[in-house]
Amino acid sequence: MITIIRADGTAERCQLDAMRGRAAEKNADIELAVKAVMEDVRAEGLAAVERYSLQFDGQPPYELSQERLEKACAACPKQLIAALEHAARNIRDYNEKLLAKSMEWTSPDGGRVGRVVRGLTRVGIYVPGGTAAYPSSVLMNAVPAEVAGVEEIVMLTPPTENLSDAVLAAAKIAGVDRIIAVGGAQAVAAATYGAGLIPRVDKLVGPGNAYVAAAKRLAYGALDIDMVAGPSEVLVIADNTADSKFIAADLLSQAEHDKLASAVLLTDSMELAQAVDTEIIRQTSYLSRSEIIEASLKDFGCAIVCDSLSQCVELANEIAPEHLEIVTKSPRELLPLVKNAGAVFLGAYTPEPLGDYLAGPDHVLPTSGTARFFSPLSVDSFLKSMSVLEFSREALEPISQEIIALAQAEKLTAHANSIQVRFE
Repeated sequence: MITIIRADGTAERCQLDAMRGRAAEKNADIELAVKAVMEDVRAEGLAAVERYSLQFDGQPPYELSQERLEKACAACPKQLIAALEHAARNIRDYNEKLLAKSMEWTSPDGGRVGRVVRGLTRVGIYVPGGTAAYPSSVLMNAVPAEVAGVEEIVMLTPPTENLSDAVLAAAKIAGVDRIIAVGGAQAVAAATYGAGLIPRVDKLVGPGNAYVAAAKRLAYGALDIDMVAGPSEVLVIADNTADSKFIAADLLSQAEHDKLASAVLLTDSMELAQAVDTEIIRQTSYLSRSEIIEASLKDFGCAIVCDSLSQCVELANEIAPEHLEIVTKSPRELLPLVKNAGAVFLGAYTPEPLGDYLAGPDHVLPTSGTARFFSPLSVDSFLKSMSVLEFSREALEPISQEIIALAQAEKLTAHANSIQVRFE
């Protein structure tokens, strides 16, 4: 089912080019429609949001009560609630260990310098509705914000007929302060500019459809966003010690997301590549999303057989995958060579779904090669810092002439004067 390619400098490049291009095309019609929504909401506020909500979702925005959340928790199986609480604890523990602190120190010139770290004031979390109801994503977006000390976390989700009890339960467990039933580009616009019951936020995070993604791109600058996520992807580096059954299962776990999802195996063993292909065919036969899997693997799934594991890592760094699994005899030995990846999973018993749900690190990761310069969502994503400076006369005077010299070199005489008047 997957194409097996022997790396020769050309064949694998063609496959990589196809992967890069799979999410590159933007729909001009979508961009145009979303721009109109954004402009209308900016000009008209809640009236425009209500109009678009009635048009696309059949009802105006409304806020959910705490009683509705309590009912959602009661309606969920106890095992699910326990799993959500376990995941939330691990995510919280991971982010608490990463939390940056405010600090100050004495500079070489005798003044006090440092920075104050603060959580953002208000953050919005977009949660898709319908079949794309993922309670794990609620935890992954909300818990780091809570750890950062964000004052208010507002969840926006489309007003579907049957809001997911699991999603609402996750919101309660994660510490979401308000849940407003509003979706689509109009929700993004409302969060960007503020509209009636929907407050303006400092940052908007969370996945959405093409209209939501386009709106987030347009909103960036008026607020901050996490990233505009592309299709999901996994890349596995494996040698001849790997179990083909495990590798196949992990590739399939990403392929089921979307027909544009990418699942790639890099190996130095042709025998493993062939065995994985056989396993993929066998396992796909009993999986519920086999049609999506087959389409994904046909277009964006492959096994590339390299001359060495070091060549595998070189290709992986070029691809910069969202998820990188290393399933080799000594996986940690390859970790120092890895430069670009959203998350790295080491060993046969660290499958990608572990990171999706329970381990603690966030599953909101850079896609489409952006791991070259973007990082995973974390508590850092919800923090900002302010520089702090405090100098006495005794600390400023010895360096005053140097500051004046620099200001005069830039022809900023008022800057120079600001120093001079203090020592006349």
